[in-house]
Amino acid sequence: MEKFVYTPTGVCSRKIELILDGDRIALVKFTGGCSGNTQGVASLLRDMSVEEAISRLDGIKCGFKNTSCPDQVAKALELYKSKKQNGESFETVSVAEL
Repeated sequence: MEKFVYTPTGVCSRKIELILDGDRIALVKFTGGCSGNTQGVASLLRDMSVEEAISRLDGIKCGFKNTSCPDQVAKALELYKSKKQNGESFETVSVAEL
């Protein structure tokens, strides 16, 4: 499994940590943001494919903001995919570390 850390912009959360197992999301952890909402999003994304998550979350807005924490997860996943395709490697984590 690989760990990808993303710094969101335009939202209350300050960091999004993604643990990916191939093309599936194993874990999402937010630092900051609305606790109930971020916990809910993280729970719903568990074991979802990266593509499915992007298609469901991309473009969601929060109030008058042009983005949201879910939209920022989609942006993080797009960036992860791009970096992966360009051969970048990421921190490896084991199940025991989760």
